[in-house]
Amino acid sequence: MHITRKALDSAGPARTPPEFGGILHRAIREVLNQPDPYLKYKNQSNETARTLLEDLEKLVLAANDPFDAALKLAIAGNIVDMGAPGGRTHNLMEFFMKSLKSPLVCVPGSVSVEKFRQEVMGAGRILYLADNAGEIVLDRLLVEMLPAGRVTVAVRSSPAINDALYADAEYAGLTQIAEVIESGSDIPGTVLSMCSDEFRDLFRSADLIISKGQGNYETLSDEDGNMYFLLMVKCPIVAEHLRCSEGDMVLAADAQDHA
Repeated sequence: MHITRKALDSAGPARTPPEFGGILHRAIREVLNQPDPYLKYKNQSNETARTLLEDLEKLVLAANDPFDAALKLAIAGNIVDMGAPGGRTHNLMEFFMKSLKSPLVCVPGSVSVEKFRQEVMGAGRILYLADNAGEIVLDRLLVEMLPAGRVTVAVRSSPAINDALYADAEYAGLTQIAEVIESGSDIPGTVLSMCSDEFRDLFRSADLIISKGQGNYETLSDEDGNMYFLLMVKCPIVAEHLRCSEGDMVLAADAQDHA
């Protein structure tokens, strides 16, 4: 309780939840004297996801629309989240099978899987913002569908709850199929002022940004850029903002950029 109060007092009212989470978990790491308190859980999440990967790849390839199937699984992987209630209670294979049959909520109405596909295939340079360990293994299914040689995947630079680091991207095999960089950040989101110059330059120059997870949505939804957000909605405030329901799998984009 003392750690939480201290973090809250130092955060200020204007901070986003991921920024507050970064402050809180820095304090937790210091008190515990553990540089990565969630390392064991992250490794378990990666291992579990990779045991399912071969079967999931077969389901994607056998689907009527493999791109749509890979997109749904990449979003469904966002359920692996120690920063949200229920983030480690799911039978993952059962959940992923159900997700393949579930509709995506596209926001706003001008957005669709087909429009997203067209923009992806026409983009010269794509920046893919990863989210959690475990989830990043399923990201590979979607990254493999993107134009080869045009994708850079960004991960956190330092531990932020169970968010993916470079080692997780290596374990997922993403370093074999795309460039992988670190964002310079240690919060469970992407605040550009807290990121490295290299990351900010790439963010500003990318033709298309694919942003995974609610934390990235909360910190980037007001930023300029040709962005698509892929997430599971995990709180009522974000649900209200997106005009959807908690638990929905969402493909969202800026209404002006994608009208």
